[in-house]
Amino acid sequence: MDVKTIIATRVAQEFKDGDVVNLGIGIPTMAADFIPPSVHIILQSENGFVGLKALEGEVDPDCVNAGGKPVSIQPGGAVFDSAMSFAIIRGGHVAATVLGALEVDQEGNLANWVVPGKMVPGMGGAMDLVVGAKKVIVAMEHTAKGGVPKILKKCTLPLTAKNEVDLIITNLCVFEMTQNGLVLTELAPEVTLEQVREATEADYKVSENLKTMAL
Repeated sequence: MDVKTIIATRVAQEFKDGDVVNLGIGIPTMAADFIPPSVHIILQSENGFVGLKALEGEVDPDCVNAGGKPVSIQPGGAVFDSAMSFAIIRGGHVAATVLGALEVDQEGNLANWVVPGKMVPGMGGAMDLVVGAKKVIVAMEHTAKGGVPKILKKCTLPLTAKNEVDLIITNLCVFEMTQNGLVLTELAPEVTLEQVREATEADYKVSENLKTMAL
């Protein structure tokens, strides 16, 4: 199982029947492919859809997810304008959002929209989603290129939101954000505590009930 599949598979286990879920671009979007058959969720996209599903049949250029990839709509799904889409998000109707990150820190801060000096197409809906969704899941590779830690004591990049991250799922482990700070709750198969320690700058505690990811 490759790194991205490990993360996406574990993320999909967070969803519950009936949840309205927003998936970000990249690894978060992959999570839709690993949702257990017994779990039925409604995928929402900030570009104006509920009821997204994987592409079936011919490509409709007007039916794409937030990443611009072709998708289909489930029976009962709906298409609407951005005002309605963000009303859903800001109104607290999204049970969970899954986002990638450039940096996350031990205070639950998230930086995922811009690197200073680099051009970006826009911030998208991340800032609204992180504040409006009931649960914020960060899904990302544990380190950047060269093994540089992405889970830090303090984010250095411009923030998307402060103190909003609930869960961090990486190819090495799972961290939960608690009132007492980050807690390491799961290790990926064959990953050691030492590997996580070397790849993580943030301070964290290890759960007494630490377990191995069920993938």
